[in-house]
Amino acid sequence: MTAEPLPATSAWPVPPPEGYTVDDLFTLPDLPPHTELIDGSLVFVSPQRDFHSIVIDLLVSGLRRTAPPEFKIRREMTVVIDKRNGPEPDVSVVVAKAVTSPHQTHYQVADVLLAVEVVSPDSESRDRDTKPHKYASAGIQHYWRVEMGGENDEPVVYVYELDPLTKAYIFSSMHRTELKLVVPFGIDIDLTEVDSL
Repeated sequence: MTAEPLPATSAWPVPPPEGYTVDDLFTLPDLPPHTELIDGSLVFVSPQRDFHSIVIDLLVSGLRRTAPPEFKIRREMTVVIDKRNGPEPDVSVVVAKAVTSPHQTHYQVADVLLAVEVVSPDSESRDRDTKPHKYASAGIQHYWRVEMGGENDEPVVYVYELDPLTKAYIFSSMHRTELKLVVPFGIDIDLTEVDSL
């Protein structure tokens, strides 16, 4: 038995030799929703679990309730780090002046104060290593990683702050029931509300 030859054309995009750019990310037709660009490679995400969706909802509503007017809260928007990197944090806090249009598809990394990633099985390595490294190197001051934990699969939020000398994140705190912080601004989110969503 022999294998059938591959068709001459493929439905999958073929990367250019030097990799994709953020311009490609925004102009290639028919990319799946929430496609990210990491090191010139397109990253497609798997369908998300309910946990992922409700934790994003909880954090977005809590941040919007507590954020001062000079900041806006956005979910699942591309952040342009450089021409070969356009990740999509699950939640971002951006400076209000960066929000310029309802047709806007991305923000510049310099306008992002906080990036939040809710870890999924297919994103563990990216959310724990790759993306925090890129966010820190690019100067995003705050990073939160949210994992499913405990006996009841509740959210556990790991909070990091940027060390400006090393351009790396330093672990600051871990939160299981209440996310109460004074930086980047006064935040008080009841993480147990996830059960009622």
